[in-house]
Amino acid sequence: MTCDPRHALSEKDGALCIEQVPLNQIASQFGTPCYVYSAATLRTQYQQLAQALSPMNARIHYSVKANSNLSILALFKDLGAGFDIVSGGELSRVLTVGGDPADVIFSGVGKSVEEIDLALKVGIGCFNVESHGELSRIEARAQLAQVRAPVSIRVNPNVDAKTHPYISTGLKSNKFGVDAASALTLYGHAASSRTLYITGVDCHIGSQIADDGPLLEALDSILELVDSLEERGISLEHINLGGGFGVRYQDEVAMDLDAYGARLQQRLGSRSNLLCVEPGRSLTANAGLLLTQVEYLKTAQDGSKGFAVVDAAMNDLLRPSLYQAWHDVVVVNPPDKTTLAQTWDIVGPICESSDFLAKDRQLSLDEESLIAILSSGAYGMSLASNYNTRGRAAEVLVDGTEVKCIRRRETIQDQLRFELPL
Repeated sequence: MTCDPRHALSEKDGALCIEQVPLNQIASQFGTPCYVYSAATLRTQYQQLAQALSPMNARIHYSVKANSNLSILALFKDLGAGFDIVSGGELSRVLTVGGDPADVIFSGVGKSVEEIDLALKVGIGCFNVESHGELSRIEARAQLAQVRAPVSIRVNPNVDAKTHPYISTGLKSNKFGVDAASALTLYGHAASSRTLYITGVDCHIGSQIADDGPLLEALDSILELVDSLEERGISLEHINLGGGFGVRYQDEVAMDLDAYGARLQQRLGSRSNLLCVEPGRSLTANAGLLLTQVEYLKTAQDGSKGFAVVDAAMNDLLRPSLYQAWHDVVVVNPPDKTTLAQTWDIVGPICESSDFLAKDRQLSLDEESLIAILSSGAYGMSLASNYNTRGRAAEVLVDGTEVKCIRRRETIQDQLRFELPL
C-alpha cells in the first residue's frame, strides 16, 4: 500500500485514506468510477503559489479548463483567485459560484459573437485577443452594445516550452497568439479605437514546464514589447505570463515556484505593472484521483503480461490515450500476500485498443481489487465524455473527515433526455 502526502494519501488502521477518509468507504458510498479530490491539497497548492508571488504585485487567475466543477471553483474563489476562461460556458460557471466578472480573463482563439456579447454584458476584466479578426469583432460588438471593451493582446514569442507537442502553445507553428510585430499593429488599432481600451499583454507558451528558463525567455520578449509600447505612449496595466507550471506525475522535476518567483521579481524590478498568472494543472492535478473497480483479469498462458479490465475507461480519463500520459496506480485493497505481483495493463471496457489507463505496471491484483489512478485532478473529468453511451463518473470532495458529493453520477436518462425520436 502506497502512502504519499503529495496526494493527501495516508494509511490509517490498515486502510488507504485520502485526508482522513478511507477510499474503500468512498467507493462503497458513491460507487465507481469516481473522482475524489482533496480540499487540503487544493488549498496547499494555491497557497504555495501565492506565497512565491507575494513579494510582487501579482494576481492568480485559476484556469477553469483544468477542472471546472462548481465546488472547485468556489473553493478557489474563497481563497481569493480570479479566473481564466476559454468559453462562454466557463464564464457561466464562474458567475454561478459568485465569481466577480471583473476578475475574469477571457482567453481562446475562437470566441463567438454570443460569447463576446455575454462577456461584455457582465463586464469581464479582459479579453485576451489572438487575431486581427477577433479584435475587429470585439470592437464591433462593443460599439453595438455601447460599451468599451477591455483588451489585451496575446503574444506568441516563438519560445519552445520543451513539453509535449499537444500542450505547446508558444511556437509560431501553434495556433495561439500573434507575433510581436503584429501585436504592435493591433495595439495601435486598439489605442485609436473609441470602443476598445488596452489593459495589458498576455503570453502562455505551454503546459508541464519544469524548467523556468523558457518562461523567463518569454518574459524577456514580452518586456521588450512593453517598452516599445511605452515609447509609443501606450501604457499597460498588467503583464500576464499564463500558467503551465509543471507537476509530478511520475519522476518529473516539479517547477520550483519559489525560485521562479524570485527570478520574476529580479526581472520585473521596479515596474509597476500588475503581474498575472493563470495556473490550472499545478493547482489541481495531484489533488485528485480516479477510483475504479476491477471487473475481470485476463492472463496469458505463456505468463506474459495480463490485462486488468476495470470499470473506468478512456471516456473517464482521456489523458493516457490522448497524450500517452503516465499516472501512478495504487491498489487500495491489496489481495493476501500469496497473490504475487505481475505485469498488468489497466484497461477499460470501451471498444478501442487505445482504451487504457496505465500500461506495464507491477501490481498484485485479484478480481476484488479497487484501484486508484493518481494525479487525475486536472484534465480528468473536464475531458470526460459519453463515448459508448457511458455515463460520466461521480465527483467527491474530501475535506478532513467530511465527504461531499459535488457531482452525482450521470444516468442513462441524463443522456437520453436531449435526444428526440424520429
